[in-house]
Amino acid sequence: MHDIRAAVERLPRLPLAALPTPLEDLPALSRHLGGPRILMKRDDLTGFALGGNKSRKLEFLVADAVRQGCATLVTAGAAQSNHCRQTAAAAAKAGLACELVLGGAPSDAHLPAGNLLLDLLFGATLHWTERDRRIERMAEVAAALTARGKRPYVIPYGGSNPVGAVGYLLAYLEFAEQCIERDIGPDTVIVASSSGGTQAGMMAGAALVETRAVVRGISIDKGERDPVPFEEELAGIANGVLTLLGNPARVSPADAIVEYGYLGDGYGVVGSLEREAISLVARLEGIVLDPVYSGRAMGALVDMIGNARADLGDTVVFWHTGGSPALFAYAAELTPSRAADR
Repeated sequence: MHDIRAAVERLPRLPLAALPTPLEDLPALSRHLGGPRILMKRDDLTGFALGGNKSRKLEFLVADAVRQGCATLVTAGAAQSNHCRQTAAAAAKAGLACELVLGGAPSDAHLPAGNLLLDLLFGATLHWTERDRRIERMAEVAAALTARGKRPYVIPYGGSNPVGAVGYLLAYLEFAEQCIERDIGPDTVIVASSSGGTQAGMMAGAALVETRAVVRGISIDKGERDPVPFEEELAGIANGVLTLLGNPARVSPADAIVEYGYLGDGYGVVGSLEREAISLVARLEGIVLDPVYSGRAMGALVDMIGNARADLGDTVVFWHTGGSPALFAYAAELTPSRAADR
């Protein structure tokens, strides 16, 4: 692993996350489900801007922006985007401006809550547009900044390109070292997967270390869009990471394992799967999941164990990607008394 880390150290990096994050046993949840031993990789505890997986990616993306002499970060996401919240904070940390393109429209009926409130506190400028115009609108915002002499650095959804995904190659090495230190041999790693950079970085890391663990992504929204098969996107990002590090190893789309059966009513729509998983883990382990990503992925894990939908092996690691600030914007959907009345 030393050679891999040496290659990473040649890249510019802005320290943001509190690392390493813990790898914790979930004994009460394991007993309750009566299946495999379950552990959790706590990337909700990365610390920066209330934590989450995007901090690892932004360490490399923001440093690359600074290296290029850019003045403004531009990215896009949903109104409650964890990525946008952490990008806004990282821009503030680096002394850069931040422009966020958000899907939807601001509501005059409610004060901003959750990640949206944090976007504003971190000083981001918000641009609202239709969800399917966000990429186009990002290009328009970047062009306007360029015309004003404000050199922009455009970050894709979720920070999911090879530069950002380097953070999750390193995360996988960190995880592998924790497993070796504790003599843990995980069979399966479960992670929420949407824009792909987290899972792709982990795939790149798994290609470089000896492990029997299968990284299994739970699709959060990929059934809704994208003409290119998601497995090809993941392999492309992972191989981009390996190329960036000068490593000859490669992965193929066949290495990308993704579950598409848990999309519910769509991205960001909380149903009984997410609600019950969030409540279960909170009551049994005192750990907070988010309503969009980790809540859905945990619901999938609970279903796969309870209904024997997949062979997960004897030891499963659930990779918590953070996002708890979004809970407060979903209070109506998650409040137990209200849920019981429905």
